[in-house]
Amino acid sequence: MCEHYIARSASPFRLDELWEFTERLERFGLAGYGWGAAWIDGAGALRSHRDVRAFRDDPGRSAVGRTETTSALVHLRRPSRLSTLGLADTQPFDDPVGRYSFSHNGDLLNYRAFRARYRDAGRLHGRADTEVGARWLEDEWHDAEPVPHLLAALHDTFGGQANLAVLTADGGAHHYAGNRENPVFAFRLGSIGIAGTGLYSLDRSVFKYAARGATGRRLVKIRTTVSLGPDGSPTAA
Repeated sequence: MCEHYIARSASPFRLDELWEFTERLERFGLAGYGWGAAWIDGAGALRSHRDVRAFRDDPGRSAVGRTETTSALVHLRRPSRLSTLGLADTQPFDDPVGRYSFSHNGDLLNYRAFRARYRDAGRLHGRADTEVGARWLEDEWHDAEPVPHLLAALHDTFGGQANLAVLTADGGAHHYAGNRENPVFAFRLGSIGIAGTGLYSLDRSVFKYAARGATGRRLVKIRTTVSLGPDGSPTAA
């Protein structure tokens, strides 16, 4: 029962501008069992950081926070099965050839149908359902295919309650809303556009407890993807 979000802005921002929001999202949500982030660095390359400790307990967040970027993805983990705790299952998952980084919140119901195939091919390193979904996305990814179509197809394939997020190597940021137990909201924190999960609370409490001062608040319709434009503005598909 994780929490995650994407962020994008027209002007570079330090990641730690989002750390107060991130800490509160972890504290008031159900996370605290590892975290990770992906971002586009100053040279335009996709970078990432993961740790099995809670966001609040990882000293590495200070160095990550000093990084400047225009696009990012942050994932705060609370696995459905605590037997999957470990770095191999800590998100987000980076595409092996650097096309994107991917994270998931909820459950992928039919992951067992695919797990044996990827395991036998030596492509699995952990035990969580999200890694199975990540392997599927690697195989289905085509640059000509819009990311919202790919995320909807992933959910159609696996089923379950699933919010999905992708940060692409060109800075594209996309969040699919497919978990009825944890709504997705789009909003702004200052100049930074955000799309993220809402504390596993079927109301707008995320704005009271985590995203204080957020503007442009909107609920993302279930089974749609919100994509953040270069200035952080949301577009639904």
